[in-house]
Amino acid sequence: CSDLPDGFVYINDIDNSIKIDLRYSTENNFTGKVISGYNSNRAILSNDAAKALVYVQNDLIKMNLSLKIFDAYRPQMSVNYFINWSKDLSDTINKSIYYPTIKKSQLFQFGYIAERSGHSRGSTVDLTIVDNRTFRELDMGTPYDFFGPESATNFIGITDKQKSNRLLLLETMTRNGFKNYSKEWWHYTLKEEPFNNYFNFVIE
Repeated sequence: CSDLPDGFVYINDIDNSIKIDLRYSTENNFTGKVISGYNSNRAILSNDAAKALVYVQNDLIKMNLSLKIFDAYRPQMSVNYFINWSKDLSDTINKSIYYPTIKKSQLFQFGYIAERSGHSRGSTVDLTIVDNRTFRELDMGTPYDFFGPESATNFIGITDKQKSNRLLLLETMTRNGFKNYSKEWWHYTLKEEPFNNYFNFVIE
């Protein structure tokens, strides 16, 4: 599609083997609602980040594995939606799944939600690894978007298998030019980001 801003691409336009499950385009996320700005399940990234992701995918395919993307480019309007959601302390519909031990009022303070998200610069991606034979996600020890210390990439209180799955993701992403956000095993940003400004176009 040519209606994306210069320097952006739909990930599946350059590699359609990468699985896409944009949680914020569904009700299957920590708010329990579809998020403003997510009008489709089509993941968008900067050209540079998308190309680097293809290298990651090529490494995984050799092991009968695949990337699965939960979030990529995120419009600023979606970030604003999260901010407004966080202020309504009565709305805790999915607390037991996503933030059982943390007060909703503490999600910003503890760094799980930000008023400015690197996702809005277009080179940050949330993802996991899927087994291409079973189509199941590898066991990472917590669900995506679980807000708690257990989601820290090097959290020690998980099984050896869960640790090795996180390490596989970490090593494959790092080798191909990404850096991890240490509080979230799924969260990676391209080291050489092409944009330092925040975008607000809708995901169509």
